[in-house]
Amino acid sequence: MTRMRWRLPVTQENTVTCYDDLGNSKTHGLEQRYVSPTTALCRKLVVQAVTPLSNHEVAIRDHNDQASKIAIRLITNSRIRWWFIFEWSTLWLWFTLKLLWSFIWLLIQFFIFNNLADDVMEDMEVYNTEYYKRYARRFHGQLWAARSPLEHSSRTIDEGEMDIPTRTLYPRLLIIRDSIRNEWVPCADRDIIIHTKFIAISYRAIDAYTKGPDQEAEQAQFKEEVETPSDKNRDLYCMADVYRGAELTLIMLGKSAAGENECWRGWGERMWTLPEALLSSRLSYKFRDREAVTPLTLFQLANLAYTNYDTEQAIINAYSGKDPLERLKRLTLLKSAIWQRRTAALAPGVSGPSPKLDMTGEKPVTNGTYKAERVYALMGFFEHRIRPNRSEDNLHALVRLSMANDNDRIVERMVSMLPSIITKEACWYSDDDVYRANLWDILPEIQVAGVTKNGALVVGGCRAAAIRWKDFPGVAFVTTDSVRRKIVSVLTTISRVGGIALIVIGLVLLIISPKLFVYSHSGRIISAQPWFIGVKGVISLTEVERHLYGAVTSGHFPRIYFTPSGSEFSIPEQDTERGGSPTQYDYAKLADSGPDAGHIYTLIDTCPSTMYYFRAERPPTVCIYTGREGGLGRFVLCSERCNINELHKESVLRMPTEISQKMELCGWVALG
Repeated sequence: MTRMRWRLPVTQENTVTCYDDLGNSKTHGLEQRYVSPTTALCRKLVVQAVTPLSNHEVAIRDHNDQASKIAIRLITNSRIRWWFIFEWSTLWLWFTLKLLWSFIWLLIQFFIFNNLADDVMEDMEVYNTEYYKRYARRFHGQLWAARSPLEHSSRTIDEGEMDIPTRTLYPRLLIIRDSIRNEWVPCADRDIIIHTKFIAISYRAIDAYTKGPDQEAEQAQFKEEVETPSDKNRDLYCMADVYRGAELTLIMLGKSAAGENECWRGWGERMWTLPEALLSSRLSYKFRDREAVTPLTLFQLANLAYTNYDTEQAIINAYSGKDPLERLKRLTLLKSAIWQRRTAALAPGVSGPSPKLDMTGEKPVTNGTYKAERVYALMGFFEHRIRPNRSEDNLHALVRLSMANDNDRIVERMVSMLPSIITKEACWYSDDDVYRANLWDILPEIQVAGVTKNGALVVGGCRAAAIRWKDFPGVAFVTTDSVRRKIVSVLTTISRVGGIALIVIGLVLLIISPKLFVYSHSGRIISAQPWFIGVKGVISLTEVERHLYGAVTSGHFPRIYFTPSGSEFSIPEQDTERGGSPTQYDYAKLADSGPDAGHIYTLIDTCPSTMYYFRAERPPTVCIYTGREGGLGRFVLCSERCNINELHKESVLRMPTEISQKMELCGWVALG
């Protein structure tokens, strides 16, 4: 038996080729696709919309009982005029036939299905499992870096990378004053280094010395003699330990004549100076054109060099012992502070580009700097560290660091956050959250298995469900019982059967049967079959109720509810009971007519009977449960990219946690 292997997609000018779980190929256009939850095949996505605009959008449709729709038409237009006699007679006849057909279908089910074997009825019950429609696809690619050492990782390992020690008690190299030759010389002798107290220097190259042609040549020769790529990796890896072990860290600033504030600001913006200062036991500073060496505290340093007071003040308080922070909160603030600073090649807040590969496609082309410098500066604060690699960027390195320190689960928490801007690549990454939650507020329910070469995050332990976009399905539901509704239900049944024998009574009941029929179906919904249903645009609550459960009389029990905090459009009621305000409909309509026009969608969840308005670039076809926060679950809405076997985050909703139990577990999925 030949085993089918999953292959990379073949992309042509106007078509792409994707592969299903069995390795079967399918070539299609560039339109948005989704995986059918029933057949697991890739299909073209058809979206029902309030206002259809393109060829893949259709008007809103439903599968409600036609008798209910006819009955409400008969009730709402109760004034009969002579020119409407023919139309009303036709409607009443059609309504009667619908009722009789319902009764005949009940007889068929009773007499035919009762004669079937018991196992057939069990199979029918198992099919209606009361679960959401499953997501029927899993990740098939290869991991660039894996959490488990048993998994294969395709990343290129630098020469000597695996020989780098994880910790160090002393510097690899010291510059020591030779009293005989009266000059500074490098010393790599371990016996000398471990018995020597040393000072660590924190500086910017532009402040410490002025480069000239001769100095550049001497510096290059020095690096060639005492530094190898493995040595530089080790220095980068163990930088935190060196500053922890120093007797003193001396901050070397530029010339005070150029302005002391400017010198401090330039030093404080450099990325590496933050961990160098925080990890030091004592601090002093010196200007280049002054002889004085002045000690200072972390609080004095913060006032002189740092500008992001909220973040950095909390960090300073934590490392000075004044106001200790919980570990994850401290690490999160450190990441935020480091990401705002300059690296050797990048301005503050800018992520490095993806590594360019040479013609062989194996060895990355670099310019001598690390693209993941920010992560390497951050890792000195973590218990477990990763080995530096020139081929990775900040995102890849951050995933590796998070996997190495599983207790913090930083990356897993990022997945559940809704950033103000979702990037096209690595959509899982987030620096902020629209719902104003912090990273430490989220309890993840997934685990990262690894990261792919193009930065997609592969996660396991997901509960996922498909979102239906083509129409409103027929939803099975149960309503509350009441004596009046039972009587009305019996009367409408009599009108179907007894109308033939008891013509007079039947005619009377037939005339009032539309109103009786609608009333008998207007009870409060106590349970409903789970469905996620999507609509492009902003649809009203009453229209959703009509498409889901048919028409009902005025004053009926509410069947769908707005949520007080489920989406970015949610507005809570301020009464004595918790609930969502109907004004969020107007808020969403306003957004759909502004800059976000065409990117506002509605999601209906029939299980808790709630609906949400949200923003998205494309209609999400998969809902994934990823974590909890604030007493609610975090559910990530994703679109599918079948040609690269990845999901893309479109939005995040805060929904009741208990609905996750009605979502089936799925295999690994890639968020890219």
